[in-house]
Amino acid sequence: MSDDARSAIRILNRLVEELQRREREITTRLDYYEGRHKICYASPEFQDYFVDRFEGFADNWCAPVISGPTERMNILGIRVDDADRKADKDLSRAWRAADCERGSSEAFVVALAAARSYCLVWGNPADEETPRVTWERPDQAIVGYDSDTGERAAGLKLWRDDTTEYATLYLPDEVWKFSRPAYARSGYTVAGLVVPDEGTVRSRGAGAWEPRQGPKDDAWPIPNPLGVVPLIEMRNQTLLDDKPLSDISGVIAMQDAINLTWAYLMNALDFASLPQRVVMGTDVPMLPVLDSNGQVIGKRPLELDQLVRDRILWIPGEKANIGQWSAADLSAYSGVIERAIEHIAAQTRTPPHYLIGRVANLSAEALTAAETGLTAKTNERIVYVQSAVREVFALMASVMGDDAKADACRSGTVIWRDVQFRAMGQKVDALMKLKSIGFPLRWIAEQYGLEPPEVDRVMQMAEDQAAMDPFAQAVNGKPDLPASPPTAQPGGDPFQLEPAAAGG
Repeated sequence: MSDDARSAIRILNRLVEELQRREREITTRLDYYEGRHKICYASPEFQDYFVDRFEGFADNWCAPVISGPTERMNILGIRVDDADRKADKDLSRAWRAADCERGSSEAFVVALAAARSYCLVWGNPADEETPRVTWERPDQAIVGYDSDTGERAAGLKLWRDDTTEYATLYLPDEVWKFSRPAYARSGYTVAGLVVPDEGTVRSRGAGAWEPRQGPKDDAWPIPNPLGVVPLIEMRNQTLLDDKPLSDISGVIAMQDAINLTWAYLMNALDFASLPQRVVMGTDVPMLPVLDSNGQVIGKRPLELDQLVRDRILWIPGEKANIGQWSAADLSAYSGVIERAIEHIAAQTRTPPHYLIGRVANLSAEALTAAETGLTAKTNERIVYVQSAVREVFALMASVMGDDAKADACRSGTVIWRDVQFRAMGQKVDALMKLKSIGFPLRWIAEQYGLEPPEVDRVMQMAEDQAAMDPFAQAVNGKPDLPASPPTAQPGGDPFQLEPAAAGG
C-alpha cells in the first residue's frame, strides 16, 4: 500500500474514532425527538413492578420544540448579483431538481435536535447541469477542520450493512473508498481480545480497511475536481468551540419527569380511581403444598403480590367484613404535567399555545406577540446555518462549471421565507401601506412570501395587465398626432378638414 493510502487510512481512523464517540449522544437525542423514551427517575419498587408496563409510552414534547422553528426555515433561493438582486435562476432550478426543499427541511430538524447535520454535493453523471445533493445524518458523517485556518480538511461518510462497513473519505484533491467487515465472528481478535465462539459481536475495528472501487470508478483514489471537501457541516449554536448544542438537551430531563408522572397517573388509574375493596376479620388465605404424588403436605399463605394483583387486602380478625377506600383525586398529577410543560415552553421560547393548546378569545395581535420569542429564535437558528447553506450553493455552482458564481455564492444573500406567521389581513394591510409610500411591486411580492419564479410570473402578469389598460396606454404611450391643426379648404365642405399646406 502506498504512503498516500496509509496517510488516508490514518485520517480515516481518526475521523471514525471521533464519530464513534459522538454516536451515543446523537442517537439519544434523535430517539427523544422521535418519541422513543425510557422511564427514568422511578423508585426501585416502581421499576420492579411497573416499568415494563409503560415500555414504549411517551408524551413527546421534544418534537414541537424542534418543529416550531424548523417549519419556518424555508429557503427560496440565493442572490449572487449585486446589480440584479433577483434570485439566481440556474441555482434555483438545480435546488428544486435535487429535491433540496425536502432534504434541507429534514437536515434542519436533525441539526436542531442532534446539534449538527451534513450535506454532500457531488457531480451527477446522468445530468451535468444538476448536481447530486444528499443530506447526511450526524451519526454517519463527520468533517475534520484545519486547526489553523478552520477550513474543511477532510470529510467522511460511514455506513454499514449486515456484513460490511463502508467508508468514503473526501480530501480536497482525492476521494478514497474503503471497506472492512462490519462484524467480528468467532476466531477474530478485537482490541487484543478473542471474540467468544457463540454468536457474533459488532467489531468497529475488526480487520483492516481494504480498498473499495465502485462499479463506475475508473481509478483509486478518485480525483476530486472541486478542489475542496464537498461535505458541509451545519452546526447549531456553539459556545465558541466544536461542541454545538442541541435544542432539546435541556428538555430531555423535563421530558423524563413528564413521562414518569404519566406513568404514576396511569398506575393510579388502575389502583385508586375506583373504590378499593377490603376484606376484614378473617385470616390470610392459605394455599396447599403438594408433594410429587399430589398429596397435601402443608400449607403456605397466599403471596402478597397475588393479593395486590387481585386488588384485595386481607386482614385477620374474629369477624370478617368488607369495606372500601374511596377513589383517589387524580387532578394533582395533571397539574404537575401542565406546570412541567409550561417550564418547557419558557425555557425553549416555544409559544405556550403550541404546547398547551388552550387559546380563548385572543386577537391576531396577541398571538403575534406570543410568538415573538419563537420568531427571534428562528432568525437566530438561520444565522447558525446560513454560512453552510451558502457553501452548499457554492459547491452546486462549482459542479455546474461556474467558478465565478461559486465565489459569488460564498458572499451572496440566501433568501428565506418570512419566519413570522401573521393573519392574512395583517399582512396584506402592512404591504398595502408600504406600497402606498412607494415600495415597488416586486419587493411587495417578495415580502409576501412568493418563490422567485412566482415573483417573476406576477411581474409579467402585472405588465400584461397594464398593456391591456387603455388609460395606461394613453398615459405611457406615444399616440400619432398631426404636426399642426387641420384647416378647411376654400370653397369646399366646411366640415371636411384637411391638413394645412406647408408654410400656410
